[in-house]
Amino acid sequence: MQTFICKTLCLCWLLAAACRKGDDIVPPVVSQLEPPQENGYAGFYLLNEANMGSNKSTLDYYDYTTGRYNKNIYATVNPTAVKELGDVGNDIRIYGGKIYAVINVSGKVEVMDAYSAKRLGQIDIPNCRYLAFANGKAYVSSYAGPVIIDPAAPIGYVAEVDTVTLKVGRKVIVGYQPEEMAVVNGKLYVANSGGYRVPDYDRTVSVIDLATFTEIKKIGVAINLHRLKADAYGDVYVSSRGDYYDVRPSLHVIDTRNDVVKKSLDVPASNLCIAGDTVYIYGSAFSYQTHQWTVSYSMLDVRTETVLPGSFITDGTERDIRMPYGIAVHPVTRDIYVTDARDYVSPGTLYCFDKAGKKKWSVTTGDIPAHFAFLPKR
Repeated sequence: MQTFICKTLCLCWLLAAACRKGDDIVPPVVSQLEPPQENGYAGFYLLNEANMGSNKSTLDYYDYTTGRYNKNIYATVNPTAVKELGDVGNDIRIYGGKIYAVINVSGKVEVMDAYSAKRLGQIDIPNCRYLAFANGKAYVSSYAGPVIIDPAAPIGYVAEVDTVTLKVGRKVIVGYQPEEMAVVNGKLYVANSGGYRVPDYDRTVSVIDLATFTEIKKIGVAINLHRLKADAYGDVYVSSRGDYYDVRPSLHVIDTRNDVVKKSLDVPASNLCIAGDTVYIYGSAFSYQTHQWTVSYSMLDVRTETVLPGSFITDGTERDIRMPYGIAVHPVTRDIYVTDARDYVSPGTLYCFDKAGKKKWSVTTGDIPAHFAFLPKR
């Protein structure tokens, strides 16, 4: 049986075709990839960033109950939405029955019903970046200023949003150009990049006490921080992009019990996903000295904080991936999903691997496929 979202897509497409003329609506593209699966989840959303300035961020949906991949569902379900999703989809999460999609350059968080993708509203936050959730609140990191490289770029902040009213409440100043966040034991950890102030990068993780919503500490880590993920043992993994010249990208482990860096690893981590006791990592490191990209795939054991041998792709498919850009691991099956942004201006590719690293299928996505959100069954 198809899920409610598939029925909604069909109905909305019929209504859109009847009400709008010309090329305003692009019909949904549906690909049959697998038989239906029972794995505790209805499906997952994939947010496609699209190139900055193109206003082409789109939302795809893979349905585990049918085995079908549906492209560009937001435009289909919401045919009257202005400019569809907008300019640069930067993060997506599901919380409390709602989808939250950060649309960076458009300066908004789009909010949708999780089971139909029907638009519920938007939260206006300038140059917003990433999301975290706790206790009925959404936390959104913001660069605060315009989208421009500027040594005088303003310091960033995190906004607290009520997930019932969708209104912005408290704000707290953090570091320059804050990126990913995670909540651990009543504290919000924020990776500060300082990317707009190159070469004067920030190098800190801000620690926010959620009860008082104040910054209680800054942890010195490394320059140009980006990704930040929490494991199940009270540690936070944060990545440094380096300076693209002499300072190499790296990965660092913070012990949240005393808020200090406990370990630093010479591992390029452009993106990472923690599933169980394993960190899945890909690195796509660029050097202005060689003008070359170095791509790598690796894993860590969070219990020992050591690099595991080999790659999580074991069948040679990595040779087909031009530019890895997104990664996710299914919480139950441990299927591994990796996206390929290819040339950044044309449709990308989503690859699915089984837990042994063997390719199961691939499918064409929107432009620059990047961010995943798994939808629990209800």
